[in-house]
Parts: sequence; structure tokens; C-alpha cells
Amino acid sequence: MSVGLDRFDSFCFNPHKWLLTNFDCDLFYVADRRWLTDALSITPEYLRNPASDAGAVIDYRDWQVPLGRRFRALKLWFVLRQYGADGLRAHVREHVRLAALLEGWVRQDSRFELMAERTCNLLCFRLRGDDALSRRLMDRLNASGRMFLSHTVIESTGQKRLVLRMAIGATTTREEHVRAAWGWIVEEAQRLVPSR
Repeated sequence: MSVGLDRFDSFCFNPHKWLLTNFDCDLFYVADRRWLTDALSITPEYLRNPASDAGAVIDYRDWQVPLGRRFRALKLWFVLRQYGADGLRAHVREHVRLAALLEGWVRQDSRFELMAERTCNLLCFRLRGDDALSRRLMDRLNASGRMFLSHTVIESTGQKRLVLRMAIGATTTREEHVRAAWGWIVEEAQRLVPSR
């Protein structure tokens, strides 16, 4: 068991980002399946049987997995068969490397500041100055259609600040795409805040 996983009652994530699987597929772990099924089960008398009551079989209907409908996990199975664990690890590691590369470029440009530690493939940064500058930068970049940045608000030194979020995770993203995105960010930043 992974370090710390034994402290979780449940863990859930969507593989539509780094596991190359389209929406509508979900992965979850429960430490004790009975907690989940007890919370979600509505078992009429005609579905009761000794095997289910004893826990000898898994009744997936109690896990809220619709039976007789879509096979959501098949998408993920195909991805695992195509890429394998090594291929998926390489995919994730490459995106983490690209985010670290971007982090270095942000650190080198005095117009920008990092607002949080990089988390895997997510970088939170902003233009120095008031929030309006970062908002204008984001709006201009997003309006260009060349890229899309999202934003959030992070509290820093007792002040809530608007920050730009760049997550590197698209299936076909390569270093050339991240370099181009950074170039566009710098180009628009230059218009708003000339180099110092």
C-alpha cells in the first residue's frame, strides 16, 4: 500500500487529465467497501440473497455503477492496454518537466512573480503590481484564441491576489507548445509592463 493511503477512507479521481481518458470515467478506492454500500444501498426484498448479505459477492449496483448501461471503464482499459504503466508514467513525467521549465522562465522575468509552489504540472503566477494587470493579461491572451489561462485568488501576506493558472496536461502538449505559450505571455506582458 502506498505511503499514507492507509489513512484514507476513500480516494477518488477523474482520469480525464493525465490518464488520457475522456470524461465520464471515474476511479475510486474505498478502504472498506461496506461503508460505501451501506450508505448507498436500497435493497428491496427481491434482491436479497445469502451471498450478498454475507459479502461473498460484490453487488456493483450498490456502488452506484449503473448496470446494463454504459461501460465507462472500457475507455480507461484501452488506454492502459495502449500505453501501459511505463507509457503513462512517461506522459506524466514529461508534463511535470515542462511545468518546471515554465517555472524557471517565470522566475527569470522580473515582471512576474510565482504565487504558490508548483504542484506537479500546475503553475500559479501573476504580473507584479495590481490585480488589474494580471486580469488584463489573461483577458488579452484568452481573447487571442492562441491559448487559455484560468485564474484563481490566493491569499498572500494578508491580501487576496488574482493569479493566473497554467496547467500543462493536454494529451499532445510538447515543449514547443509551452515555449510558444510563454512567448505569447511575454509578448502581451511587454505591452502592459515594459521590461525593467
